Amino acid sequence: MNEYSLTVPRTARYYTLGTPSESITDLWIVCHGYGQLARFFLRHFSVLDDGQTLVVAPEALSRFYLERFSGRVGATWMTKEDRLSEIEDQASYLNLLLQEQLRQLPQNVRVTVLGFSQGGATVSRWLATRNVPVHRLILWAASFPEDIDFANGKAAFSNLPVALVYGTQDEFITPETLQRKQQLMQELGIRPQVYTFGGGHTLHPETLALVNREL
Repeated sequence: MNEYSLTVPRTARYYTLGTPSESITDLWIVCHGYGQLARFFLRHFSVLDDGQTLVVAPEALSRFYLERFSGRVGATWMTKEDRLSEIEDQASYLNLLLQEQLRQLPQNVRVTVLGFSQGGATVSRWLATRNVPVHRLILWAASFPEDIDFANGKAAFSNLPVALVYGTQDEFITPETLQRKQQLMQELGIRPQVYTFGGGHTLHPETLALVNREL
């Protein structure tokens, strides 16, 4: 049996909060977690809707039923199957999306990338390609991927302000996983600002506003 690959066009869905215009000073690209949909995820960012910020939430390309064969639908950025191709497809998708937004905005717009949970690994791999004009990175309840190429990653994240945010009751964040995550970041020269809040595996509007002010 032989395996082949074929690159095909895909229709990618995304949602926005705010309207592109000359008054936009900040562009946020926010990537949801496993099993989420972009339109629901975007609701968490209403605290940023100030008339000068455009928030764009791309939706992962693979959708599935969350329970059995009907009902609620979620999306996932990738699985372990054909993962290298999926990583390349993600980067191409997010690059096209970012270019489309920047084309409509002032040249000096500040770009913030946020990845929540599985979306954190997605945006980290994307930024490691070194093709992304990003000014800030926020990893929220996210695992920093261990498969990032060290040389490319170190160059990509050099001098990039990074925030690491998680809830103190997040069932997926243990002292061991947190230590490993911070160790990986240190190896890449990343010294993140760490923010915590009293809560679980979710976003927190007040902390989001705080990170936006301070990072």
